[in-house]
Amino acid sequence: MFRSVKISLFLISLALVVAGSGAASAQDRRQNAPGEFDFYVLALSWSPSFCEAAAERGNSGRSQQIQCGRPYSFVVHGLWPQYERGFPEYCQRPSPRLDRNIVSSMLDVMPAPGLIFNQWDKHGTCSGLGARAYFEGIRKARAAIKIPEQFLDLSEPKTIAPGEIEEAFVKANPGLSSSAISVVCTSRRLSEVRICMSKEMQFRACDEIDRRACRRDEVVMPPVRGS
Repeated sequence: MFRSVKISLFLISLALVVAGSGAASAQDRRQNAPGEFDFYVLALSWSPSFCEAAAERGNSGRSQQIQCGRPYSFVVHGLWPQYERGFPEYCQRPSPRLDRNIVSSMLDVMPAPGLIFNQWDKHGTCSGLGARAYFEGIRKARAAIKIPEQFLDLSEPKTIAPGEIEEAFVKANPGLSSSAISVVCTSRRLSEVRICMSKEMQFRACDEIDRRACRRDEVVMPPVRGS
């Protein structure tokens, strides 16, 4: 009796290992292979939330000083290659050296050199593109998005439902649907708006990204500095 139970438990464990290996290999066939991914996520951070959180933590590093001393609203956090489930990261170690002229050219949309270097190392190396082409892609993706007018010069804190933010973006961007956008929050503040795009920078649905959306009834949008 005891021996048959042990055999049964062994067979169950073996089946789980085999099943797990099959799932892993389905993902690992292209895991972290540069250029092997399904779509992009353009992440737009609400800069005032980032700066308020940094101030609360007492974080006054150079990147925070550069970004938080200026009246930014939405800024580009990154352009992230994605699988339908999961995502690649750090696809080349060490990553190819990033020309500082490229860094300087991106500061109007990604307002901190440290952010730019980090995004290249973690996400850009997975795009299969050279550095210049990758950052040109970021600029192209950002240019495809119109920020709703009510968020450009926000002069007072705004309490708003995540769904209203999503609706405002959908209304301002023809062709963008609610299945291609996700509003993300941290604690009580708006953190990011994430928009899914094909490799050709066209809007496309992304169920997994949508499942990570903010579940709060309301979030706070701190005002833009100097507005």
